[in-house]
Amino acid sequence: MWEDRYRSSETYLFGQEPARFLIENPWLVRPGGSVLSVADGEGRNAVYLAKRGMRAAAFDLAPTAVERAKALALRENVALDTRVSRWEDWDWSLKFDIVLGVFIQFADPGFRERQFADMAGSVKPGGRMVLHGYTPDQIALGTGGPSAAEYLYTEALLRDAFDGWTIERLATYEREVQEGRAHSGRSALIDFVARKP
Repeated sequence: MWEDRYRSSETYLFGQEPARFLIENPWLVRPGGSVLSVADGEGRNAVYLAKRGMRAAAFDLAPTAVERAKALALRENVALDTRVSRWEDWDWSLKFDIVLGVFIQFADPGFRERQFADMAGSVKPGGRMVLHGYTPDQIALGTGGPSAAEYLYTEALLRDAFDGWTIERLATYEREVQEGRAHSGRSALIDFVARKP
């Protein structure tokens, strides 16, 4: 499905600018630190962090998206280690200062549990898990994301999933989003940043 979506779009499906959440939280950037952006699509978030001095790795299952990510990194003159990979084929033994997931909510609750466990395992001790996505209120707005509430995040869900971690930011809010043609309009968002013990 994702390869078809990217291939059918003549331009970057989600735009070339990073999620506004990253711009508004510059304290997350650690020059010289490492970051993994999971299911990174066309590279907008990983490239943004690489431009700010982080060692960025990323993967996505769609070859067209990964090729666009490589092209974006080349245009921005940054190093980006991005690969075509299915979730289950990624080497989750690799460790990072930040593991980032932006709008990765096309996973049912069972697979989401595995997602979070894999991601948490790749965060170094003292490192951060960073998630940005939609709340269930997004369904009524209809401006992107899944159409089933069980795929979306709530504050309680994230607190429970990362019990024992130090939560540094947990916020829900609505705002206008303009991120390519796939994310456009009023959106119900959630930010989550937690530090691993």
